[in-house]
Amino acid sequence: MVRPVVVGLDGSRESLAAADWAAREALRRGLPLRLVHAYEGLSHEVSELPELEVPRYWAGRILRAALDRLDEQYPQVQLSGEQIALPAAEALVSAGDGAELLVLGSRAFSGFGGFMAGSVALATVAHVRRPVVLVRADRTAADEHVPDAEGRPSERAPYREVVVGVDTGHPCEEVLRFAFESATLRTTALRVVYTWQPPRLPGPADVQAADAARTEAEQALTALVRPWREKFPAVQVSEVVRIGHPAQELLHAAADAGLLVVGRKARPGRFGTHTGPVAHAMMHHARCPVAIVPHG
Repeated sequence: MVRPVVVGLDGSRESLAAADWAAREALRRGLPLRLVHAYEGLSHEVSELPELEVPRYWAGRILRAALDRLDEQYPQVQLSGEQIALPAAEALVSAGDGAELLVLGSRAFSGFGGFMAGSVALATVAHVRRPVVLVRADRTAADEHVPDAEGRPSERAPYREVVVGVDTGHPCEEVLRFAFESATLRTTALRVVYTWQPPRLPGPADVQAADAARTEAEQALTALVRPWREKFPAVQVSEVVRIGHPAQELLHAAADAGLLVVGRKARPGRFGTHTGPVAHAMMHHARCPVAIVPHG
């Protein structure tokens, strides 16, 4: 079964930017694109009261306008759209579970039937079983590429590198697979970042322990990445070990990235909107698109 790229749409600038990014990703992956618009409080049945049909009308108009625009801009992409009469998070999780990846605007407004970034986006990311990519409103196609020779934005320039954050102490096969595949699709480099905090010991012992711990961290990262280098020999890979707070160091490493990939430990059946501190920070502060990949 071919899984589509799915994008949550509510008509906001953020969700429209997400739809554009999703269309380009569908092209890169050779997959269809499905637009989903969720609206809460309406049944599937048509009401005899005109005033109750107004939200349905506007929801349909938002979806049709987006489909028309994407069809014009990306004629090679196979498009479909669906309105779902469910609470937004429930609809997006259901649609995302059947997707290759789910794409959301990272700071969408609420409106007629619109999903609210914040609680809804967090709930969606925390519960969907497939990768989720968050895209900001100001991101354009040219932003995925390095500037041209004259320093101007250009879609013809090479893609910016992909950055992935890993923890050598936990399984992250799904995260690395997504990152290597993303770099391959873009014919760009991949930077693998592991951040650690040195042990606190008094005097010279502190320096010696920190040096030994750094060497151990570098060796662990090399061992973690080695099999993926062998699976994706065409990808240029750099390994970076940083000392400091994981979220801050990862944000710094991804300052000029085209895509940032982080993991989220899957917690089957767990309630709430827990995404982990690093993924949560990337969702709120990273400027480039952020892919959150669930893993075991």
